Amino acid sequence: MPEQPPHPSPIPSQKAFAAPPRRTPLRVVVADDNPVIRAGLAAVLSEREDITVVAEAADGRQAYDATLRHRPDLVLLDVRMPDVDGLSALPHLVRIAPVVMLTYSSESEIVREALRLGAGGYLVHGEFTVTDLISAIRDVVAGRAHLTPTAATAVLAQLRSDATAHDMEPPDPPHRTSFRERLSRMQSPVGQSGRESQLSTREAEIMDLIAAGLNNQQIAATCFISEKTVKNHINRIFAKLHSTTRSQAAAKWLGTAVTP
Repeated sequence: MPEQPPHPSPIPSQKAFAAPPRRTPLRVVVADDNPVIRAGLAAVLSEREDITVVAEAADGRQAYDATLRHRPDLVLLDVRMPDVDGLSALPHLVRIAPVVMLTYSSESEIVREALRLGAGGYLVHGEFTVTDLISAIRDVVAGRAHLTPTAATAVLAQLRSDATAHDMEPPDPPHRTSFRERLSRMQSPVGQSGRESQLSTREAEIMDLIAAGLNNQQIAATCFISEKTVKNHINRIFAKLHSTTRSQAAAKWLGTAVTP
């Protein structure tokens, strides 16, 4: 009788159990003048296999030196710190690595200034869990903005306040262009052939954010829409304002464009 082939082994080979390749841990600098908060953040993040805290800093100067030395994937930065505060250090840090503001400061002016200076995220203490913090780090490293509710609400509240103030301001002197005049010009631009060009409520909101200096990621996070939707709105805004760049659109929206 012919010899039977051997039965396959019921035990998978070691190769079948091989673990997937581990991702390189994200390297983070933690900057906060409060040693308890700084140590707590470092301890929480260091417990994870996918994140490594490469340095800690107690002020903006130390944060910049550590970031320059270690070239991390991200910086967690407090706002209020002695010597050099977070907002002063921010424009220098974002040239080296993405930055997430991690602070108790929830004032709308500070939130807007941080976003204008290049922060990719803004987290207010007490509004996020460890899981949320990890998600924020991953989002900002991947180029996605991340705001906690108070930060997002502060931006919208400030924009609405600005719009109300413009709408209720007294008549402008002759050397200034009023908000009403700017709106009228956008509704009936030269060469429009009667086609309606007024911005929708959402487009006006996005145009305010563009004029404030926010990028598409930050606008998407602030308005709770996708970046693709932001781009679609911007394309329509450019068409209505006869603009090809953000600076041109902002100049026309703010009434500072030079009339030929």
